[in-house]
Amino acid sequence: MAKCTINIILRTDKRNTDGRHPIIVTVSVANQLKKLSTGISLFPEQWDANSKEIKYLNRKMSKELLPHLDFDLLPTLEDTKTRNTNLKAIVSNIEKIAQRFNLDNIPFSSTEIIENYKRLYLNKGKKEESEKHVFDYIDRYIEENTYTRAKGSLSVYKALKNHLQSYEKKKNTKIRFERMTYEFFSSFQNFLIEHVTEQGKTLNNITIAKQLSTLKTFLNYAKRSGIKVSDGYKDFVIKRQKLEVVALTEEEFYKIVNLDLSHSKRLDQVRDVFVFGCMVGYRYSDLKQLSRYHIKGDTIYLTTEKTKTPIITPLNDIALNIINKYGNRKKPLPIISNQKYNKYLTEVCQLACLHEEIEIIRFKGAEKIVNVYPKWQLVTAHTSRKSFASMLIAKQVPYQVIMALGGWSDFKSFQRYIKIEEDTLKNFITSAWKQ
Repeated sequence: MAKCTINIILRTDKRNTDGRHPIIVTVSVANQLKKLSTGISLFPEQWDANSKEIKYLNRKMSKELLPHLDFDLLPTLEDTKTRNTNLKAIVSNIEKIAQRFNLDNIPFSSTEIIENYKRLYLNKGKKEESEKHVFDYIDRYIEENTYTRAKGSLSVYKALKNHLQSYEKKKNTKIRFERMTYEFFSSFQNFLIEHVTEQGKTLNNITIAKQLSTLKTFLNYAKRSGIKVSDGYKDFVIKRQKLEVVALTEEEFYKIVNLDLSHSKRLDQVRDVFVFGCMVGYRYSDLKQLSRYHIKGDTIYLTTEKTKTPIITPLNDIALNIINKYGNRKKPLPIISNQKYNKYLTEVCQLACLHEEIEIIRFKGAEKIVNVYPKWQLVTAHTSRKSFASMLIAKQVPYQVIMALGGWSDFKSFQRYIKIEEDTLKNFITSAWKQ
């Protein structure tokens, strides 16, 4: 009776372009070793070499072991359990093949074990996964784009996977590529309108439109990868609600600039970062990546984090004064986490008395939901970018110049960032008809 030794190992000698290492199963018979790919790759910090299992990293562990990665892009506890189950299934199936050879008194080698496994399990499984199973392809998309896409945009794909799994459970049906028809999109949209998330929240139409748009993008990716996808989804029109643009007027901007924050270092620093953002129009991710070598005299030369667009930003006196204020620091700006920044920024805007009431309208299906907030509650990190564009428009700076400064590539995306104030409209009309 031949002995078959099976092992699961993380290949530390081989690494993918994203830094992950593949997990393989080795089969040894009569000192002949053969390797079998599992299709799973991960970081060494996720692997337990003693138990031969994938470790689940919670948010705290992830921050300690993999600080460069967004926690939301790592496998969930459920995903980790599923992957470990799949690894155990591979070992179990190989053991069955070896056992069958021994029971039938048929001599075998590790090569024959692997070939039989592929014939009985792998080829059939791959066909099922590649042609029908959607969730593994979402995981693959996230893994392949970890270092080329913005973290926030990939988190949307993880949310999409969760919503599709909830839909599958609710409808007692299987999510399949070939079933992604016009009718499926209509059904999925209706499901999202009524769906209550694990946090007890419902989705508004803006979030639903984002999810449907993300699903379309994913299906295009799958189709380019050779997956047979129904073309019906292309005919489904996603209705998008135009969002309110929350931007500061020049008067409100200077209220923040001139605000006395000598009593609070943290609020003073947050105010400086926000004011600088209003002067340069950067996203928070670009303010965060800004280093001193990007700054040459009174000009910044930067490639944006999200769109990889090279931009040239001349600095005015306000922006230069802020850079000089932090001249003794390694980084030119006192950047903190986005969450804390937004929290402290709300305090700054409340102290600056930004009390204008703003009506926010959202739709949940056909239901119209209206809320009114003071402006200080609505100001976030992204408001500086919108204020940058809106204040320059008020100064009659041409659109093309503002777009070049802020790194906007097309006017359609630029439109979502601008708010033309009533006074600006009046000034343009008065100037246009002035005799």
